[in-house]
Amino acid sequence: MKLFAVLLPLACSFVFCVASDNATTELPDLIPDTIITNGYPAYEGKAPYIVSLNLRRDGSNSLTLCGGSIIAHNWVLTAAHCINDKHYVDIHYGSNWRWNGQYYHRVRSNNFIRHHLWPNTNGNDIGLIRTPHVNFNDRVNLVRLPTFNQRSEGFVNWWAVACGWGGQANGQIADWLQCVDQQIMSNQECSRTYGNIPFGILCLRTPGGRSTCGGDSGGPLVTHDNPILVGITSFGLASSCTTGAPAGFTRVSAHLDWIRQHSGVAYY
Repeated sequence: MKLFAVLLPLACSFVFCVASDNATTELPDLIPDTIITNGYPAYEGKAPYIVSLNLRRDGSNSLTLCGGSIIAHNWVLTAAHCINDKHYVDIHYGSNWRWNGQYYHRVRSNNFIRHHLWPNTNGNDIGLIRTPHVNFNDRVNLVRLPTFNQRSEGFVNWWAVACGWGGQANGQIADWLQCVDQQIMSNQECSRTYGNIPFGILCLRTPGGRSTCGGDSGGPLVTHDNPILVGITSFGLASSCTTGAPAGFTRVSAHLDWIRQHSGVAYY
């Protein structure tokens, strides 16, 4: 059985309908507590590297919500499943409010790059978005990647922070950025829940139901010490985000060659 057959990619899709002069929102049924569960609201400037991605198809009112990470002046790293079959994205920079960043850029799909092995091989849920040049400040900045010397590093028991915006149990999307601090677990430990876990996947412990959830896809997992981007939010247990089951991420250190090949971004 393929790993993702029993897991839930953590993007959220919404449908926006216009009635008269007022926009109303029609939301699908969401799994309970579909936000970073039992986390905390981020203070301004906590995660200047995170961006909100609002993805659409031409001629459609549907909207897919994801996150991403700034890794260079003109590159955002996200999950491949976020940018699949989408025609453009509005990238919101520089604020904890999803819709009210310092500014946004609209980017067409010819600037999307998905890993060539996704979705047929587990552990490759990774994508790049080429963006216009972005200047850095205290609210908008990049996050470093692991170095090539860390390609085989498992980061087991390292503390890391995951942040994102997602749909809430009341059917509304979260406007304010939420974060959760947890420890990275070994793939052997994670395999007890999900079966065989390839090195391209990194798992996070979620005691007390503190976890990523729907709408957090593509967002960053960043180490506490000497902050580096080690994971891209990818999947969770389909039944609930509060069960204590591991949260699943794409392991960035497993894709350093791919990132360098397509973006030129690398750390040695």
